[in-house]
Amino acid sequence: WDNADFSRGVGTTFYQEFSTLNTAKPPFIRDVEAKVRRYLRSSYSAAWTLKITWEKAPVYAAWTDTRKTITYQAVLTTDGFRSYILMLYQDGGMQWDYTRLTSTNVLIGYT
Repeated sequence: WDNADFSRGVGTTFYQEFSTLNTAKPPFIRDVEAKVRRYLRSSYSAAWTLKITWEKAPVYAAWTDTRKTITYQAVLTTDGFRSYILMLYQDGGMQWDYTRLTSTNVLIGYT
């Protein structure tokens, strides 16, 4: 997420917090739980989830081109014992031209 550049007024970032301990779960949380269960083949019931969305984020440096943008999300979720992150990208994956970045060790995901 370090190469998004909102300095030209293009794109936005927002978040939504879901506290679902002992409450009815909205469809988004049920979907997150289903993804965790499917990917990890284990039971999972979210107690808290945070969804962060970068919408139409231009690549750094935005002064070069604000037409190529990407929308992506990070979803942090925990049941109070185990914590997970889902990294979701728009269809087609990351659309930035990484060959034009100043850094050569580009990584999509986390380590």
